[in-house]
Amino acid sequence: MLIDDDQDDQEIFSMALEDINSDIQCVMASNGIAALEKLKAKKPLIPDYIFIDMNMPRMNGMECLQEIQKLDHLKDADVFMYSTSSDETMIEKSKALGAKDFIVKPPGLALLTEKLMQVFKMQAGR
Repeated sequence: MLIDDDQDDQEIFSMALEDINSDIQCVMASNGIAALEKLKAKKPLIPDYIFIDMNMPRMNGMECLQEIQKLDHLKDADVFMYSTSSDETMIEKSKALGAKDFIVKPPGLALLTEKLMQVFKMQAGR
């Protein structure tokens, strides 16, 4: 699942996943509130990975992360913050709130694809 209000970032993320494996399915949400609706539905969504943009309207990434952490069915979910910011304070805060890692959005499809492959390999090997 990708939670990001930027349509271009959603498209690039989808293209990177397609490059990695065309069988990967990614659910998109344009803000934290929409994501939580999907994650709390009667038949709740249980994604293998959740990537949350830091800067979104209505509910920022940190607030969304905190709400996801309250959901019992997602308490062990692999949640990653995903942002253009590389502010060390925000990185540490997001990890303290339960994010597995903080990914700075790479400039370009090839670098994003490489970074996502690293994330998936790292999580698969744990």
